[in-house]
Amino acid sequence: MDADRSLLRDRDFRLVAGSVGLSALGDWVAIVALGLHVKEITDSGYAVAGLWICLFGPSVAVAGHAGLLVDRIEATRLLAVVSAAGAVIAGVLAFVDATAAVLALTALLGIVFAVSSPAEFALVPPLAGERRIQQANGHMETARYIGFGIGPLAGGLLFSIGGLELAMLVDAATFAAVACAALALRIRRDPSALEDSERSPRARDGIAYLFRDRVLSLAMAVAFFSLLFMSAVWVGELFFVDDVLGKGDVAYGAWLSIWTLGMAMGALLLSPRIAAGAVAATGLAAVAVQGSGLALPALWLGFGFFLACGFIGGMAHGLKNVMFRSLIHVRVPERLHGRAFAAYNGIRNTAELGAFAAGGVLVALIGARGTLAYAGGLSALAGLIGLLALLRMNHGWLPTGPVGPPIDTLAAEEGPGPVPAPRTSDASDGR
Repeated sequence: MDADRSLLRDRDFRLVAGSVGLSALGDWVAIVALGLHVKEITDSGYAVAGLWICLFGPSVAVAGHAGLLVDRIEATRLLAVVSAAGAVIAGVLAFVDATAAVLALTALLGIVFAVSSPAEFALVPPLAGERRIQQANGHMETARYIGFGIGPLAGGLLFSIGGLELAMLVDAATFAAVACAALALRIRRDPSALEDSERSPRARDGIAYLFRDRVLSLAMAVAFFSLLFMSAVWVGELFFVDDVLGKGDVAYGAWLSIWTLGMAMGALLLSPRIAAGAVAATGLAAVAVQGSGLALPALWLGFGFFLACGFIGGMAHGLKNVMFRSLIHVRVPERLHGRAFAAYNGIRNTAELGAFAAGGVLVALIGARGTLAYAGGLSALAGLIGLLALLRMNHGWLPTGPVGPPIDTLAAEEGPGPVPAPRTSDASDGR
């Protein structure tokens, strides 16, 4: 691919980026509609909690095996098959009322999510090439955030008009569109061309590699602990807007929209300006800014200040996501990308599932304002500690981004095979 040509002018890249955005939109249509349906038919918080576990739990429970599937089967064909399966499951969910059946089918939908997400992001290097990973991830994340911004509103609107049936049929249509886009792709990620150095692929190799690389292990630990605290804030935000700031539902929706807009701006405008040698440090610093954007409104009350912090925190959130994904793309051998991204999703979802439960407890114990101050502040502290640890690890400032091919330590341990030679980071690499 011509390095001077815009990625958005490439047909295959547009198809994959569009699929990522459409997937996010469809996911949120389903999440909102299923949540409203289960609440309506059961009026039980436990049933709604069970729904979230069924939807997000598979990304944790089957992360290794989902990633191994991505690394063993050609990615475009796998994406087409699992998306077609998602269309069928969503279509069946449209006509199911029994709570047990809804939860069971939702768990199957969760397995589809667990496979399709790493399959989409494993296609980034073949599409963009090594030199434009950050730019590609910036566009991919922006597409996701557009889906995030439209999906919840569309899900609520569709449910109000036609109930679960209409919403899930729309979700099924998005799955079908992604399947068609995958079949139309000319690019291929052929696993057989990436397996020369891997004698016995294992499901756990993705998580093992993430925590074997010093920079990646630090980033993953910070990602987990920052999300564990940060996601607890989402529970408190609704109460904070209503009870502390004295605003209503529209104000809460405005804050969510501004945060999502900030995420898109961070991914699209800020991430391409980060030098390769500064990717890890920027990602960790962005975690600190993101957490501060959640905590500061609890210290200085004011709706305008609350919205401004939301925009800045959202920009940091979007920038962080691009930095961490780029770090994985370039520091992890391509043969492990499916397992690495599935493991990353598992780490994130594990933190978020625990945080949602903790958020309710925190609001009950210390109130909404205290939840924002403490949980947001601890999330920021995780990023700051990670940044200081990175600097100490390198005895001061040195470029620590995704420079050059990764050292394939797993392949080296498995026996003789082609192992990429490491390169030394220096200032000339920070292009």
